[in-house]
Formats: sequence, structure tokens, C-alpha cells
Amino acid sequence: MMHKPDQNALPDPETTHSELILELEHYTEGPAVDPEGSFYFTDLAGQGIRKVQGGRSVQWGMGGRPNGQAILRNGDHLICDSFSACVLKYDSDGILLGSVSPERIEGHKVRCPNDIAIDPDRGFYFTDSVRKEGMVYFVGWDGSARIVARDIDFANGIVFQREKKFLWVAESYKNRILKVDLNAQPEDADYITVFAYLPFNKNNTETGNLPDGMALDIEGRLWVAHYGMQAVQVLSKTGSLLASYDSAIPLTSNVCFVGDEIWMTGGIAEPGPGRLARIKVGIGGYSLF
Repeated sequence: MMHKPDQNALPDPETTHSELILELEHYTEGPAVDPEGSFYFTDLAGQGIRKVQGGRSVQWGMGGRPNGQAILRNGDHLICDSFSACVLKYDSDGILLGSVSPERIEGHKVRCPNDIAIDPDRGFYFTDSVRKEGMVYFVGWDGSARIVARDIDFANGIVFQREKKFLWVAESYKNRILKVDLNAQPEDADYITVFAYLPFNKNNTETGNLPDGMALDIEGRLWVAHYGMQAVQVLSKTGSLLASYDSAIPLTSNVCFVGDEIWMTGGIAEPGPGRLARIKVGIGGYSLF
């Protein structure tokens, strides 16, 4: 009896190659796709929110130092802006509507918003990237706000899974991924656990292996941009390392599924030059909507 091939199996890293999309002046971040399939990214030092159109990068909106972004069902964008120390909202035409996060949450000043994850039903989560004192915050659509996690050594990429109510958070300077079980209480032992440690750079430099932005695929596997490793790491549902793909971007900052491809942001250095690249992986991304 013949077995059908697994349509959602991972491609072989040895024969899978990254394709360069664009070379850019500034280091890139914040990849996202809108409901019409258009791809957006941010360029931090360039202060821009940009759109890939006709094989070119075009200005879509402006910020102070825009980083991670998420796009709502109606086409509005939420952008973590570290210069403004808040999450900014833009309409679908790139017009700034204002801040949607408070200056302080439970008495703590928001300092460096980095990445964002949407809960369509309730609000959004975002990371505050500070060494040893990093935070994860939640802001509700009703304007409420609270601390979700604290004392993270540079809280970075963040992903929310709606069905299980799990959050994954990259703790960059410990080279690991944390899992937050939102079904538990903050005082419970299993509220925050270590989901996975990532491979270390053979030179073992502190900034040579920093997990950054992340994305889930339709099988529940976690794809992690590994800054300093020129890699995207793929983790199983239980946190084991399944594959490591060469991103062709030394400082790989973030990942986003576009159809059956994984698109990657980052660059050669900060503040630049930057790159966009993609790998055809034959797998679609997880959708919150």
C-alpha cells in the first residue's frame, strides 16, 4: 500500500534556500500581511512603515522608531514604537490615529515596546524590551491594561494562540522561548514555563544568539527568527528543535507567513543596511481570524 506524502512536512534545510527580496538602507522589522495579502514591514531608524508593491518598497506610514506591528481585520495597523514608548494605531491608509496604550501600566512606565500579538476577542499583548526587567503587557479593547509577565531579560518576539490561550515570548538574552499559559493564574507554577532553549552561536558571543520575532504555522510549530545566527529555528509543539534554516540575513529580526512562504526581516547591521528575504516552505501560517 502506497502512503501519501505528508503535505505539511518541513522541507529539508540542506536543500532549501533563502531568496533575497530587497536590499534596503535600514535594518527591517515588523513583517505583517493585511487581509488583502499585501506585505508590510518597518525600518526603525528610517522611521517608516513600508509596503512591498510591484517588487519595490514604498512608504506607507511614518513613526518615531516603529518596530513590531499587527494588522486588524478592518485593515488598521497597531505598531510598537520605541521612540514614543507606546503602541500607535494607524488606519488602513497609513494615517496615524494616536496611541492605544497607556504611559504606565500597574504603576510601571512603558519604556521600549517591541513586538505585538492580537487577541481578536479581547485586546492585544506587547513586549517591553529592557535588559533583565522586560515586561509583557495586555491592553484590552475596552481600555483596561495589566502586566502579564515581568523581569524578562529583554522580552522580544511574541505570539498568541487563540484556541489554547497560550503566549510564546522570546527572552533574547537567555536565548530561550517562554510559554505563558493564560488559563492559569500568575501565582501558579505552570503560568510561565521555559518552552525551549535555542542553539548557541559557536563563538558564544552575547549578541550572537538572540531569539527575536516569531510565527506559528498551521500545524502549531513555532518559527523563530534567530538574530546573530542567520537562521530561522523551527520548534515542535513540545519545544523540540525540528529544523534550522539559513535566512541569508545575519541579524534575522522577525518572520511572517505569506502564503506558503516564510518572509524574513533584519539586516547586515544596525541601523543598516537591511534586508528582506523569503523561503518557500510549502506550509501556511496560523491565523487568528
